[in-house]
Amino acid sequence: MADDEDWLMRPALAGVCRYESLIDGTLSLRDVARMNDAIMVRSENEARAHKALTTKG
Repeated sequence: MADDEDWLMRPALAGVCRYESLIDGTLSLRDVARMNDAIMVRSENEARAHKALTTKG
């Protein structure tokens, strides 16, 4: 997406918030940043869990 809009859209696409909340001012940029951080943490945890389940040893 142009101009880093993916960062703004990621929470809505992940189902963490509604798109309308992004455009009507309900959510601040700080809110979006926190949601993006949480999404990244969740993704990392899922990757680690998958690795742990698929790695023998």
